Amino acid sequence: MFDSAAPIGIFDSGIGGMTVASAVTRLLPHEDTIYFGDTAHLPYGDKSTAAIQSYAIKICNLFIQKECKLILIACNSASAAAFDLVKAYVGSKAKVMNVIDPVVDYVKEQYPGKTVGLIGTKQTVLSEVYNRKVSELNKNIQLRSLATPLLAPMIEEGFFDNNISEKIIEAYLSDPTLAGIEALILGCTHYPLIKQQIAEYYQQPVAILDSSEIVARSLKAWLEQHYLLNSKGEGKRHFYVSDYTKSFEESTRTFFGQHLKLEHYPLWE
Repeated sequence: MFDSAAPIGIFDSGIGGMTVASAVTRLLPHEDTIYFGDTAHLPYGDKSTAAIQSYAIKICNLFIQKECKLILIACNSASAAAFDLVKAYVGSKAKVMNVIDPVVDYVKEQYPGKTVGLIGTKQTVLSEVYNRKVSELNKNIQLRSLATPLLAPMIEEGFFDNNISEKIIEAYLSDPTLAGIEALILGCTHYPLIKQQIAEYYQQPVAILDSSEIVARSLKAWLEQHYLLNSKGEGKRHFYVSDYTKSFEESTRTFFGQHLKLEHYPLWE
């Protein structure tokens, strides 16, 4: 049986997973969280499945060592490539969640019989994991997927909410693949940082599905169901990186409103 006071482990290749981590800490302020940014290997979207699986297992070793009650793969590429392997590797030591299944469940409830778009990294889109899971719902949902490989590195470099990002976003969203959609899944945890620009492009008709909020609610529901919510004290935040970068340190301040110490935890090849 897990300890309700045990931490939640969250990982991504860079700052994208912080959109999920910040949503989790807002919704669950009493929970301790450990965030791992695999900055030495970002972005995951253009890495091989085998490479992502190797990184994920090494990161999970840290979370197991820290006795996390739940491990959240806060990256669509890693969720697509490594979830089943990580789940088997971790076994009964912790609950493992990904950022894909909660979104698919949300689409199932909210958009049966509708046409839904998906944008994500090459790894996520080419894996066809969303297409497969949505098809298995048998809800007559038509999913139109488009790889948008420039967006994650653009966001990592700080190019969002400006003319450069606006042009790139427009170039992708105007692709015929996404014509006629009624909702758009932001299939990369970086993308909530450009959610406003995407919403401005569509001017209301298309609902923008922010995975960070959906995943945070799903995580809370699981903790409640298993009586593992921590309801005491103020949650502590711990941050690990595989390679120290100034931009990542600044990002933690942006997301969490304070200076947070980054601990170096290298993932050897």
